[in-house]
Amino acid sequence: MLIEGQGAVVSGGASGLGEATARHLAAMGADVTILDFNGEKAAQVAAEIGGYSQQCDVSDEQSVAAGVTSAMARFGQAPRIAVSCAGIADAARIVGREGKVSTATFRKVIGVNLIGTYNVMTYAAQAMMELPELETGERGVIINTASVAYEDGQVGQSAYAASKGGVASMCLPAAREMASFGVRVMAIAPGLFNTPMMQGLPDATVQGIVENVPFPHRLGEPEEYAQLVGDIVRNPYLNGTVIRVDGAARLPRR
Repeated sequence: MLIEGQGAVVSGGASGLGEATARHLAAMGADVTILDFNGEKAAQVAAEIGGYSQQCDVSDEQSVAAGVTSAMARFGQAPRIAVSCAGIADAARIVGREGKVSTATFRKVIGVNLIGTYNVMTYAAQAMMELPELETGERGVIINTASVAYEDGQVGQSAYAASKGGVASMCLPAAREMASFGVRVMAIAPGLFNTPMMQGLPDATVQGIVENVPFPHRLGEPEEYAQLVGDIVRNPYLNGTVIRVDGAARLPRR
């Protein structure tokens, strides 16, 4: 699918991987709507790329529905591209010190990362299904963000790994369901990227993380994630699978 002239919705587009994706798609000629919990930062990024923004809590179904509807109203077309980057990485042991449990953390992470992704996918797909087919037979493409943690989850990452495992696991059944409508569904599992979360860590900690990346021996850049998003959109035979983008890294136990 050609990116130029298409509507695109990017959740979590105010920072990190989502911001890089929004900027990349806009540079390729897409009409980009950013959905983000941080409405102020979303508006700032949208203004810089000539896009549109809507404050949105992806874990809230009605908030997502309103965001997609407002994007359609703003650009006069349903999105053909939807990328879910909104997510949180709250960490907690299943049973921590003094027997403290972490079920509340688990619910919160699942609510944002998994249910939030499902919400965006649902309302984007609903809009795409009403679009006319392109010459390729496509109506749209949905790209969800998993994580290498779905396979390599570390101690304290049970909630995060479970949420990203859910994103990865629903990729194929979602693609099979959407196939008859000409909507592709893909997932990307990024490894260790230079996002705001990493930038807040001490240099020694970051260096220890980089030691687990064989080549290129560095953190990934958000623009490299965004580049993969663009490649997936343009390649109509990519469907129903999870792509790791990680420099051959495998996370250690801790």
